Amino acid sequence: MAETKRDYYEVLGVDRNADDDTIKKAYRKLAKKYHPDANPGDKEAEEKFKEASEAYAVLIDADKRKQYDQFGHAAFSQGGAGDFSNFNGFGFGGDMGDIFDDIFGSFFGGGASRRSYNGPMQGADTGITVTISFMEAVKGCEKEINITLSEDCTTCGGTGAKPGTSPETCSTCGGKGQVVTTQNSIFGQVRQVTTCPECHGTGKIIREKCDSCRGNGYIRKKKKINVTIPAGIDNGQSVRLRGKGEPGINGGPRGDLLVQVMVERHPIFQRNGYDIYTTVPITFAQAALGGDIKIKTVDGEITEKIKAGTQTDTRIRLKGQGVPTLRNPKVRGDHYVTYVIQVPTKMTKEQKDALKAYDKAMGGKF
Repeated sequence: MAETKRDYYEVLGVDRNADDDTIKKAYRKLAKKYHPDANPGDKEAEEKFKEASEAYAVLIDADKRKQYDQFGHAAFSQGGAGDFSNFNGFGFGGDMGDIFDDIFGSFFGGGASRRSYNGPMQGADTGITVTISFMEAVKGCEKEINITLSEDCTTCGGTGAKPGTSPETCSTCGGKGQVVTTQNSIFGQVRQVTTCPECHGTGKIIREKCDSCRGNGYIRKKKKINVTIPAGIDNGQSVRLRGKGEPGINGGPRGDLLVQVMVERHPIFQRNGYDIYTTVPITFAQAALGGDIKIKTVDGEITEKIKAGTQTDTRIRLKGQGVPTLRNPKVRGDHYVTYVIQVPTKMTKEQKDALKAYDKAMGGKF
């Protein structure tokens, strides 16, 4: 018993009055889902891809669709009114690449042939590392960096050709930078687009190369660039300087320069996010009696009052005296200060006698 074919409209999931765009979109979705390249070894997916391709080949062609609407599948059977038994690749008329170009674009390599391979392209990004102090990271600073970048060759003006000559259009690819080859497959003929081996994708051939840049069009130059390091930047973060990277290709814009910032440690301050942490030693008398103490902050020295009876490891918060945030320098983190009572390691006889007198007066109690 012969296998019954599904209705082509049902296969693509479209209405019988669907226009070409709707049919094409439906096929694009199915073909991407079931294409053998995306489902290696999956026989069911391969069969669904073939079924969708066959339906598309018929419904996208006005004459074949008309015959199908009139005679159904019988139109394409042996001896039918529209015998398509000699179809190559499910009725794609031989060159399946034209359809795949339109539907899949660069997925099959064909779509790129519609664009100029050697069109304007943005230059590559490049990076450099700069080291700054802890306080420079908190406050922000200006730094001058030295970097080597490619610049247009002054001898040839960036063409790569010897002065008095000009690059020629590549005869192999016609200046497109790509060559198209056609291969037969089980699905018909598939077009493959590759980089032109003669001009290496540039679309130009330089017969006589510039002596200064050896045909490259660029020379390496050392440059000095000023970079603004914003207040609040942290160790490992980067500043992006747009348009300060490598030059573009064929008139494209320059890439970006990424300046990675390394922050030196500080002997007193420790940072966590936008908050600052310090440890401040206090005497037993200050902890017991209270009083004023000088505390160093990133903005300078301030006076803070210690409460009587302060215990060691007591932490206080200096609100808004931390690091400025990158999004809004007016918004700052906090400064956390931990008090640690220092126990003297060396004492005079007078000091020892005073401490013994204190201990006696306390009666051994806290």
